[in-house]
Amino acid sequence: MNANLALLYRPKSLEEFIGQEHLLSSQAPLRRLIEEEALQHSFFYGPPGSGKTTLARIIAERLGRPFYELNATTLKVDELRTIFKQYAQALVKPLIFIDEVHRLSKTQQEVLLPFMERYDALIIGASTENPYFSLTAAMRSRSLLFEFKPLGPEDLLTMLARVEEKEGLSLEDGAREYLIDSSGGDLRAMLNLLEAASAVSKTIAADLLRSLRPAALHDGAASSDTHYNLISAMIKSMRGSDVDAALYWTARLIAAGEPPEFIARRMVIFASEDIGNANPNALGIAVDAMTAVSRIGYPEARIILSQAVVYLTASPKSNAAYLAINRAIKTVEEGVLLPVPKHLRSPDRPGYLYPHDFGGWVAQEYLGEPLTFYDSKGIGFEKRLDEWLEKIKRKEEPDRD
Repeated sequence: MNANLALLYRPKSLEEFIGQEHLLSSQAPLRRLIEEEALQHSFFYGPPGSGKTTLARIIAERLGRPFYELNATTLKVDELRTIFKQYAQALVKPLIFIDEVHRLSKTQQEVLLPFMERYDALIIGASTENPYFSLTAAMRSRSLLFEFKPLGPEDLLTMLARVEEKEGLSLEDGAREYLIDSSGGDLRAMLNLLEAASAVSKTIAADLLRSLRPAALHDGAASSDTHYNLISAMIKSMRGSDVDAALYWTARLIAAGEPPEFIARRMVIFASEDIGNANPNALGIAVDAMTAVSRIGYPEARIILSQAVVYLTASPKSNAAYLAINRAIKTVEEGVLLPVPKHLRSPDRPGYLYPHDFGGWVAQEYLGEPLTFYDSKGIGFEKRLDEWLEKIKRKEEPDRD
C-alpha cells in the first residue's frame, strides 16, 4: 500500500478535479476565469476535503506561477515581505495560497493590501468559514469569493473506484457505502480511512471501517439521504410538539453516529426559529446543551440531548421573530434603503431625545417612513412582551413577573 493516498491521488489538472461543478463546469465563471488567465485575488471557503488547496495548486500549475502554501495561524509578516521582494523584478509573479485565511490578523491584512493592489502576487485564501465576516472591507473589495460544497456521493465513488483498482483493494458489502456516508463529503477523510483500513487488511469490511471511525464526520452536509430525512423528522416532530416522536428520531440520529454537536446546533436554530419569544428560555437551554455535549461527548451526551429535546418540544411555539427578520431583509434586498435620520446618527446629534430623560420612553421618529415587520402572535411569553410595549408607551412600569 502506498503511503498517504490523499496526496498520491490528488488531482493535478482541471480535467482530473472532482466535484464543484457549480464552479468548474465548462461554462462556470471560475473555470472561464482560470482558462482565460483572468483570475483575480480569490478566497475559497467550504468544508474540509472539498478541494480548495488542490484547486489552488492546479491554478498555479496552469498559470505557470511559483506556488507558496502558507497558513494564517503561523504566517509572519516578514515571510510575506521576503516573498514579495524576491519577485519584485520578476515577470512571472507567484501565487500565494493562504490556508485558514479567516485567522489573518488586521496587521497581516494591511500588509497584504498594497501588494494585492499592484498584483505583485496572485493571492488565494482558503477557509472552512465564510471569510466575508473576518476579512476587512478593503480585502473583500480586491477579491472574489467562491463557496465550495461538500462532495456528493458520486464524486466520492469516482475517486474510490480509481483507488480500489490501482491499489488492488477489495471492499466487502457495506464497506463502500460506509466509507462514503461516514466521510460527509470530505474526500481526504475518506481516503485516510481507506488507507488506515488497508494497512490492516487488503479485504476491507464495514466492521473494520466502523472500528476505525465509529461516528460519521458529517456536520450537516452529509451525502446520505437518510441523514437529511432523520434530522428533518426530528425537527418537524419538535415543531409538532410530539415528545415521543422527537425522542425516537433523535435516537435514530445518535445510533447512526451523528455528532452530538450537530444535533445540538440544529436545536439552537429550532429554539430561535420555531419557539422564539414564546419561550425565550428555550434558546438558553439549547445553547447550554450545545456547549455541554461538545465537552462531554457520547455516550453521556445522549442524556443532555434528550433533556433539551423534551424541553424544546414541550415549549409553546411562535415563528414571529423569524418571519419578522425575513420580511425586513426582503425589504432591504428590494431596494428600500432609508437614510439614517440625522438625530439618530453617531455621535449623538441635536434633536435626539434620550428616552431615559423622559421616564423611559418618548415619542420619536426612528425610520424615515412607516414600515412594519413584526407581527406578534401573542403566544406564551410573547403576550407578556406585547403588554410591556403597551405599558412602556403609556409610561407605566412593566410587570416583570
